[in-house]
Amino acid sequence: MPHARLRFVAAGAAAVTGLAGLALVPGVAQGAAAGERVAPDSYNIKTPTSTGYGGAVTSVDPEASRIGIEVLRKGGNAVDAAVATAAALGVTEPYSSGIGGGGYFVHYNARNGKVDTLDGRETAPESMPTDAFIDDATGEPYPQTAEDPALVTSGVSVGTPGTLATWKSALDRWGSTSLGKALRPATKLADRGFVVDETFNEQTADNKLRFSQFPETSRLFLPGGQPPAVGSVFRNPDLADTYRLIAERGTDAFYTGPLARQISRTVKEPPKRADATLPVPPGYLEPSDLARYDVRRQAPTKIGYRGYSIYGMAPSSSGGSTVGEALNILERYRLRGMSDADALHRYLEASALAFADRGEYVGDPAYVKVPLRDLLSDKYAAERACGIDPDKAAVKPVEPGNVRRYDGRCERPGAPGKPKADTENINTTNLTTTDRWGNVVEYTLTIEQTGGSGITVPGRGFLLNNELTDFSTEYEEDDPNRIEGGKRPRSSMAPTIVLRDGEPVLALGSPGGSTIITTVLQMLFNRIDRGMTIEQAIAAPRASQRNMKDVTAEPAFIEAYEAQLKPFGHTFVLQGDAFTSKAEIGAATAIEFGRGGKLTAVSEPVRRGGGSALVAQPGG
Repeated sequence: MPHARLRFVAAGAAAVTGLAGLALVPGVAQGAAAGERVAPDSYNIKTPTSTGYGGAVTSVDPEASRIGIEVLRKGGNAVDAAVATAAALGVTEPYSSGIGGGGYFVHYNARNGKVDTLDGRETAPESMPTDAFIDDATGEPYPQTAEDPALVTSGVSVGTPGTLATWKSALDRWGSTSLGKALRPATKLADRGFVVDETFNEQTADNKLRFSQFPETSRLFLPGGQPPAVGSVFRNPDLADTYRLIAERGTDAFYTGPLARQISRTVKEPPKRADATLPVPPGYLEPSDLARYDVRRQAPTKIGYRGYSIYGMAPSSSGGSTVGEALNILERYRLRGMSDADALHRYLEASALAFADRGEYVGDPAYVKVPLRDLLSDKYAAERACGIDPDKAAVKPVEPGNVRRYDGRCERPGAPGKPKADTENINTTNLTTTDRWGNVVEYTLTIEQTGGSGITVPGRGFLLNNELTDFSTEYEEDDPNRIEGGKRPRSSMAPTIVLRDGEPVLALGSPGGSTIITTVLQMLFNRIDRGMTIEQAIAAPRASQRNMKDVTAEPAFIEAYEAQLKPFGHTFVLQGDAFTSKAEIGAATAIEFGRGGKLTAVSEPVRRGGGSALVAQPGG
């Protein structure tokens, strides 16, 4: 990989397509007004890959990446750029991120070589009952389908937002600027607007029914009752005013006072239209929940993998533990030189085993005991690897391992396990930054599914999350992800930083609900074990085995590999859910660190309309 310590061959890369593609996205013309069409000659180019020096920023959006790069060019560091980029994504990616949500922030400090993390996950209101997701009228869990999205489109699904507190905590600890200054570029962007692309239009259309239930959401995101047209300018002066309020008065303006009371009222009494056709269950968020919210600073997960140190996010996220366990299992095998079919079979099986343990053991460590050391033990991984038959896929779901008794030796495989429902939705956003000094940020942030709860805080310009749907729907005493007041729901977000000899070589992450874990795992597997370049690793077709009967996959993966994997017993279904029209898995970003300070910043060439990866000083 970087530093020329490894030489990679192009094994397994034959199915990669679109690596050199550039997606054209309309840019905002000077002085363009809301709703105004923009001439084609004002188009901005989305750049999926850039190489150069002096710092880099990569995200799904060209406006956000450009803002982050400008922060770096003006002397800001990676944390300053990450917060400014995230604030801009709150403008241009309001259905995937924003101050109504939360996330996980991983930071590498070049001065001392230390990796730290911030858990900015949303929390359940203290007063939330354990049966909050059960409809009193039916005695059954609220549905979450496209036709009846009662759970996802509700106040009951809204957790205490942690994003703003994360930004402030990161800047206070490692930044070189204030939150107010970091918000300025995004504030200007919200005022002047951005040009609607096909992705924004499609995401709005996919959520038209949900958004139409709320006057404020309709006013902002459905002008004239329809999704904003491709090529029109979308402005959000309400969000600009909210950013200005926070810049002037700090995060207390959000977590206490009139705005906190307004957020609470909006959750407890969702402002539906008089003619709303969907039920919108009320929630439990109180002003006191906002006032007591706190970001957790905690140690990352860490494993060794083929000479690299892989750092990830510890619980309440399951990302670091599940990616780490799967890699530890894969390290039992000489994957280099295997056929694509043999290597992919082991990737899928290792993922299933790790997901079985995720469901059995991982939750918020403030409420349940998480055996993290055992889950990341090489001896435990060796014993779990015994569950992989080199010639045959195991019957899914597989049983979790026994973290209380293991010796690294193979025993007779157990019976199939009990299936566990996957309630995580697929949309979130991710960004990666680094600066001239070598500091690195990997940051995944979200409001849960595309459009969150669908509820916009009146006059404030941001959507509220529906993150609490990540809890198990029904309460069971032995479930580590059961609902409890004040608790963080288990997440799959997996921002990851890879070091070698104490120096960064790769940072990566992705959105995608529980497929985040498999996206990050597959990219690492592609890069380290299959010999792909980082550009190929991000563009390669994806498949996700989350201890389910079928492997969820993109069409290109099925086309390329189904015939090779079918003899093992793997069966495939297309990626997708009730709330999106795209059969895509993830929308990753990454930065690779090479010799002499050379950076390779990458984003998706196609998924979610393509991303934007920029460097401060372009060059060879």
